[in-house]
Amino acid sequence: MADETEVATFAAGCFWGVEEAFRTFPGVLETTVGYTGGSVAEPSYEQVCSGRTGHAEAVRVVYDLSQITYRALLERFFSIHDPTTPNRQGPDIGDQYRSAVFYHTPDQERAAKEFVEELTRTGRYRRPIVTEILPAAPFYRAEEYHQQYARRHGGGCHI
Repeated sequence: MADETEVATFAAGCFWGVEEAFRTFPGVLETTVGYTGGSVAEPSYEQVCSGRTGHAEAVRVVYDLSQITYRALLERFFSIHDPTTPNRQGPDIGDQYRSAVFYHTPDQERAAKEFVEELTRTGRYRRPIVTEILPAAPFYRAEEYHQQYARRHGGGCHI
C-alpha cells in the first residue's frame, strides 16, 4: 500500500455497482462492500435487506492521497447515483439503499458538507439533495460473494 492512504465510506444504493465505480477509479487502492450505519453487529445480507437493522449497503474505499483527493471521490460519488431520492436508487427501495457519506475525519466532514452546499447553489439537481453526512460507524464486511461482484459477473445493479 502507499505511504499515505485514507479511508472513505459511501452509500449510494446497491453496493455492487458503487464498488465497481470506485474500484476502477485511479488512485483507489482497495474497495470493500459491507454494511454500516445501523444498530445490529455483524449483520447478514438478509438482515440488512429486511430493513430492520438500519444499515446501509456501503463501500469502504482506501485511496492514495498522492494520487487522488477526497473531493475527487465526492465528485465520483455524486456522479454515479441520484442524491435526491430518499431510501431509493433506481429499482432498489429501502433505507439500506439510502445516499450517505460516512466521514472518517473532520476534513472529510467539512469537504462533504461544502460539496453538497456547492451542488445546491449550482442548481445541478432540481430536487433537494437528501444525502446524509454522518460520522463513520462500525463497518461490517459483506459476505464474500458480494465482494467485486460486478467485476466477476460482468455487471451489477442499475449503476
